[in-house]
Amino acid sequence: MLPLFKEIKDVIKWHELLWQMVGREVKTRYKQSILGYFWVILNPMAQMIVMSFAFSVIMRIPTNSAGNVPYSIFLFVALLPWNLFSNSLSSAASSLVGSAPLITKVYFPRTILVLSTILAKIVDFLFANIILIIYMIVYHMPINANILWIFPIFFIQQIFTIGLSLFFAAANLLYRDIQYLLSLILLLWMYLTPVIYPADLVPEKYRIIFQLNPMSVIINAYRQTILGGGAPNYTSLVIALVLSIIVLIGGLSYFKSREKIFADNI
Repeated sequence: MLPLFKEIKDVIKWHELLWQMVGREVKTRYKQSILGYFWVILNPMAQMIVMSFAFSVIMRIPTNSAGNVPYSIFLFVALLPWNLFSNSLSSAASSLVGSAPLITKVYFPRTILVLSTILAKIVDFLFANIILIIYMIVYHMPINANILWIFPIFFIQQIFTIGLSLFFAAANLLYRDIQYLLSLILLLWMYLTPVIYPADLVPEKYRIIFQLNPMSVIINAYRQTILGGGAPNYTSLVIALVLSIIVLIGGLSYFKSREKIFADNI
């Protein structure tokens, strides 16, 4: 835990550079685009419309045991955090490779390169949530105080994401095949996570696999608090938190152990 606290202290010390990198990432991404930042909303909305048609109209996947939640909202509540997770990992994996001049010429905590890409994706995520809010208003979805659980759930998700991002960023700099392997992993991982289907459709004998998948627990917790109006499963959430902390410590350890040879592998 000591290296983790030391790294947090270093990032706080260099916080101005972190925010500058986040701002640059956000501003330059759609700089010469006609629609600009509207793509942040358009992409997940188009994805939601197509997937809703495929899985609710054609395949007729129920939203839950009662089936009383519109599938578009049911899907979007899970799709947005999953896209945040997937896009964060994909961008973070190439963050070191794309910052070669900074790594070879300037000293600063290299973790800032990974964190800046993740924070930029969080900005995208916040904008994309506008569509979810509109849908919930249109469908008159009830909201109560339990929705505040989304903040600790989101925090656990980011701990898990940062841990994996640090690992894949360092590994991809040393072995460039990692970026292609990660794309395959994320594709398979999505289908092993209850994004397009409810968790209660998973057979009992396989549920232990889903309980050990932090993203399954996180996605299900979002649905329980936003759509179900209740508190998440405390036991599953604690397991997800513990696993996420372990992943964060492991990812940071691997990142720091390879940091000295980053410049040699650019």
